[in-house]
Amino acid sequence: MRCSITTMFVLLAGLAPCDAAAQQRPEVMGREAAVVADHPLAAAAGMDVLQRGGNAVDAAVTMAAVLAVVRPHMNGVGGDAFLLLHEARSGRVRALNGSGRSPAAATPAALRALGHTEMPDAGVLSVTVPGAVRAWAEALRRHGTIPLDVALAPAIRFAEHGFPVSEKLAADIAAARDRISGDPALSAIFLPDGAPPAAGSILQQRDLARTLQEIARGGPDAFYIGNLARRIDEFMRGAGGLLTIADLADHSTLSQEPISTTYGGYRVLAFPPNSQGLTLLMQMNMAELYDLRAMGHNSSEYVHTLVEIKKLAFAERDRYVTDPSFSEIPLDRLISKPHARQIVERFGARAAGSDSAAGTDAMDANSGSVSDGREGADAGGDGMGDGDTVFLGVIDRHGNAVALIQSLFSSFGSGRMVPGTGIILHNRGALFSLDDGHVNVLAPGKRTYHTLAPAMALRPDGSIYMVLGTPGGDGQTQTLLQVFNNIALFGMTPQRAVEAPRWRSWPDGDLQIEAGVSGVERDALTALNHQLRVQETPVPALGGAQVIIITAEGVRAVGADPRREAYGIAW
Repeated sequence: MRCSITTMFVLLAGLAPCDAAAQQRPEVMGREAAVVADHPLAAAAGMDVLQRGGNAVDAAVTMAAVLAVVRPHMNGVGGDAFLLLHEARSGRVRALNGSGRSPAAATPAALRALGHTEMPDAGVLSVTVPGAVRAWAEALRRHGTIPLDVALAPAIRFAEHGFPVSEKLAADIAAARDRISGDPALSAIFLPDGAPPAAGSILQQRDLARTLQEIARGGPDAFYIGNLARRIDEFMRGAGGLLTIADLADHSTLSQEPISTTYGGYRVLAFPPNSQGLTLLMQMNMAELYDLRAMGHNSSEYVHTLVEIKKLAFAERDRYVTDPSFSEIPLDRLISKPHARQIVERFGARAAGSDSAAGTDAMDANSGSVSDGREGADAGGDGMGDGDTVFLGVIDRHGNAVALIQSLFSSFGSGRMVPGTGIILHNRGALFSLDDGHVNVLAPGKRTYHTLAPAMALRPDGSIYMVLGTPGGDGQTQTLLQVFNNIALFGMTPQRAVEAPRWRSWPDGDLQIEAGVSGVERDALTALNHQLRVQETPVPALGGAQVIIITAEGVRAVGADPRREAYGIAW
């Protein structure tokens, strides 16, 4: 059935209608600026900054800090952050890498000596240096107009005075009860009297408020070399962890050039390794070799093509992506157009059974899989709730733009909170391998492979066209390509694009697909050898996409995914 798209948007964007399901939320559009974030309170705080004269970076850091309070199981000062920042005046885009390194004492031998044959999924040994706080401060120092204490003020207020618990947060905390109950400090806040907070109750995090106040007064050094660093060090020593104050003091945020390719008439920008961002570009390079528009939106041919492309790209990703300081990554070749043509020669008429099966010819015996079977943790697939990652986007009145994503990895991260601080330590180190032949093998001072992959698209003149991102672990680049195509190829508004029926290919070959994709097309996919898991209702495992575009007329149009708690505001 043909979708009903507002005539105004079609005229402004210069796009054609498409096939799509009924839309749940109204279009959000404005002339001046737009924000989107994984919680309504964060979006409201960001818009307030813009209306007071702040720029996109000011709003982004403010929203990031608020998200650290109102989505406490998903992200926080104890996690990592990645930012893409577009400066309208110069046209330059920077990638700020706020991922932390492993402790200096972290080696496979050290973990084996402690009785581990695999990296722990949780606990103090899964903790790497949290990079988010330094990334926030660096973004403001380099590109912002307000000081850190001003940016943190709304977050401090929500932590100290509390905020209403949504039904979603209440359910997520209840789902993570086992992990929370293993830590007294976590339990005191999130399981008071042994039960999770009820929807509509007020959640206060006064210890976190004091931590944010210390950071506001002392800057990032308060976290990395000051009192908070000493408290983290003391806790880790007492709990048998490896992270020390020296590891924290050595941390810095990397300012990098983003990587890019052309797709659909735009230049698409992604994060370089240690992020999996190159996978999005590889998928796009392969996708443009097919006439996807002619196949039709969510037709069996269209879905089959994108799923098999994903498997081929992921086989290459799993062979190479890690900290480039520790392993040579042929980045230029991997994201080149000729390489895409070489890869699609392995495209099969029927579905490959798994990611590794699709890319067998490209893999060597020692390459392993960087996700190491744990990618479900980032999407809520580990039974720990609905995920741990948040995204936010901003485009201000001048055309400055930010795409920011931050995470604790699993729900409530490592499951450990530094007593008296409210700091939940992430477990991103769980993605390391203890196999000496693995590309992402644990080593001192190494940044692990990261699923976090924010993206942007520029028009041919270098101006910003789109910011987009999503939670979802390995599902991130799959969701981003679907949403981008929905807008650029099939003419959907951003809101319709994020709500459209979606699918996700899992490493074992299963294809999780929403029931909004027609039964006829699902039957055809089954005939193509796909192992379908039909999802009757939309779920967070299929992403929480958020997008802002600027139309040809300068309108800021927002899409916020109802699969999670995302909300957009335009002005």
